[in-house]
Amino acid sequence: MARIFVGGRTYVRGMGSSAVADREAMLAALAQIETLTAQMNRLSIDAFTDVELLDVQQRLEAIARAQPVLDHRVYQRITSQSSPISLGAKNYSAVLSQRLRISSSEARRRLDEAALLGPRTSLTGEPLAPSMPTFARGQAQGLIGAERIKHVRWFFRELPGFVDFQTRENAEVQLAQHACELGPAEFRTAAAHMLYLLNQDGELSDEDRQALAYIRVGKQRPDGMRPFEGLLTPEAWATLEPLMERNAAPGMCNPADEHPCLDGEPTDEQIRNDTRTTGKRNHDALLALCKRMLTTQPTGTINGLPANVVITVSLTDLEKGTGHGLTAGGTRLPIADVLKFAAHSRPWLALFDGKGLPLHLGRARRTATLAQRLMLLAKHRGCTMPGCSASAYRSQVHHANQDWKDGGRTDIEDLTLACGPNNRMVETAGWTTRNRPTDGVTEWIPPPELDCGQSRTNNLHHPERIIDHDDP
Repeated sequence: MARIFVGGRTYVRGMGSSAVADREAMLAALAQIETLTAQMNRLSIDAFTDVELLDVQQRLEAIARAQPVLDHRVYQRITSQSSPISLGAKNYSAVLSQRLRISSSEARRRLDEAALLGPRTSLTGEPLAPSMPTFARGQAQGLIGAERIKHVRWFFRELPGFVDFQTRENAEVQLAQHACELGPAEFRTAAAHMLYLLNQDGELSDEDRQALAYIRVGKQRPDGMRPFEGLLTPEAWATLEPLMERNAAPGMCNPADEHPCLDGEPTDEQIRNDTRTTGKRNHDALLALCKRMLTTQPTGTINGLPANVVITVSLTDLEKGTGHGLTAGGTRLPIADVLKFAAHSRPWLALFDGKGLPLHLGRARRTATLAQRLMLLAKHRGCTMPGCSASAYRSQVHHANQDWKDGGRTDIEDLTLACGPNNRMVETAGWTTRNRPTDGVTEWIPPPELDCGQSRTNNLHHPERIIDHDDP
């Protein structure tokens, strides 16, 4: 019997003899695919002409395009008949990323496309066509690949909410026909033109604008910089506009000045000597506004850490004036910037032994002290679950060796950092944790459903564990 969870209801479906036969046939076919793939990879292609190789590659491309059809069915079945917690993860994308060893973004993409292109089931258990049936057929025939699907998903994300259901259906059919015939660039152009035709007046409701608004901060580049982009609602920009007009004016908040003008009016000399671009003035104004907010307004705490700039740096780097510091959010700061912050801050000293173990810092209560949290920041830098990128700001203190309710101790050598969702995985999804006695690094042992031999530790916050400065 199979239990299916749909919309909070549970349905029980029997497994007949045909389903069992299909299961055995599927496993046999999968074994054949594995064998044939290994065989094809070993065969020589030297006897083929260039034209023949292109024919072979076209057939392989059609197979690759059609492969996600089965993936969609698998993902839809998993998400409809089980919960992610029962599989040992906080959500379905975590299930896939852990078991298949893919990124969270790739896992989300696959699940999103399965929801659009895979078969669906009604609340009463009846089969339904995919949300995008014409694209689903084109994919099954090997005619529509990942690029076109990416573009059509963009099209429907951008389509305003006032466009009615029938128009959306017609657009899906037309775009699927174009996807089978046009190249990627042409298809993208056609989709953009259709979007323009459906919204020539550019009229968006407030709900549409709210859905489109975002601010995205990219990953830190090797040079230390971060990309920053977004779309602001009229309300958001109207609020920010006077602040930027004031603080991004020529001569204001210029870090090149010996005494930057942060209040009042800049001098004629400061205005005259200001050679910054508009973009650079906007950057410096935003920096000045944020610094002012952090120093003049109560900022509270984030998971027990001060909601302020918290930086860890080794004493050696600080004395030599080289290297970099690391913020609680995971940002690398050049030592020159660290020294600027240090001039107006209160330092804390975290002591570790020669193996990286923190010196004892204990407490007789369940919650960790600020000193312990800062020590954990210096030691772990962020969530210790393998592959998790959550920074120390987004992490909680977790009893790694034994939970408090089971007699665990709130001593520094027994604590670690874990983001909220992963922290709950220990109690609800069968994960266990432990701090290695040799170096204090936290290990996460997955439940059997997700154990594929993956790493037990998280090196994402510690690239020096993988490649140190002496490596070429």
